[in-house]
Amino acid sequence: MENLIKIINRFPGVKNVNSITPFGSGHINDTYKVETAGGRFILQRVNHRIFKNVEGLTGNIVKVTQYISGKLAGTGSVMQVAGLLKSDSGKYFVNDDEGNYWRVMNFIEGSKSYDLVENDEIAFKGGKAYGHFVKLLSGFPVETLVETIPDFHNIDFRMDNFNNALKADVAGRVEGVRGEIDFVEKRAEEMRKILQLGQTGEIPLRVTHNDTKINNVLFNDAGEAICVIDLDTVMPGYIHYDFGDAIRTFTNTANEDEKDLSRVSMNIEYYKAFTKGFLSETRQVLTETELKYLPFSARVMTFIIGLRFLTDYLDGDVYYKTKYPEHNLTRARVQFRLIESMEEQSEAMEGIV
Repeated sequence: MENLIKIINRFPGVKNVNSITPFGSGHINDTYKVETAGGRFILQRVNHRIFKNVEGLTGNIVKVTQYISGKLAGTGSVMQVAGLLKSDSGKYFVNDDEGNYWRVMNFIEGSKSYDLVENDEIAFKGGKAYGHFVKLLSGFPVETLVETIPDFHNIDFRMDNFNNALKADVAGRVEGVRGEIDFVEKRAEEMRKILQLGQTGEIPLRVTHNDTKINNVLFNDAGEAICVIDLDTVMPGYIHYDFGDAIRTFTNTANEDEKDLSRVSMNIEYYKAFTKGFLSETRQVLTETELKYLPFSARVMTFIIGLRFLTDYLDGDVYYKTKYPEHNLTRARVQFRLIESMEEQSEAMEGIV
């Protein structure tokens, strides 16, 4: 606690601290709620082992939040921004004696989040919130942002990693997953389509969130979405990354590590609700080509995540935390079954868009 007090005192905007307590359930950064006489704040240690360019990441957040604040000013919108506070050095973070990066941001009062999509209404409002985020940033100079995690959604990079894991077979697991390998190889070329469209300039680079789960949307007591949070992965990307990953996480009828694959499918009603909310905000700013490939992007993003799980399984579980030897394989199988469900419903998905 003494160390945390020392850190928080480096931020002039935070005074008369009453308490500092652990907050949230994030797996990457360490997060604390700070209670003061003048209000509440969030204190975070940024995991610089995952985010290797913390200064660039911080610059992205500052630029994007300030831009959004300017867009919201005077509109009467309920949407808010969790802006960063400056430290005594004039930067938006401080380093402790061990070289860790710490930052402070405003606490969004009266807010709550959901870990699961519970009904169509939440799916719709989540879609609307992420669509609003895209719309607000549609005029932002995306070239001024850095890649906080290079090649994060680059399918060629992920396939190279997968093929290297196949050749090395360091854990001796290749023979046991021939079915999963065939699944990947059958679809690999098709899954390059979004990247190819971007490389040829047929779809534009945009500011993308890149972690569009429901728990990164805050709601108020009236049930309205009021803030999109967790902006560490905000960087240049394609709109399909955000839409596709949201569909992957919003619509899965089972847990990410469900062993009974008969329970895994895409909930088409949640897909419809999210899409309706998302397009209510973005239909005027997206191009025809972007719109055309929105349904397909759900398969692409699900494929990338499944591929990463399978690659880590082949590598001997060196990246993701696992609870048992086949945990990553189970996760990969869930994503691949979800893709099959999307393929089965692809015509309906396209019709909804």
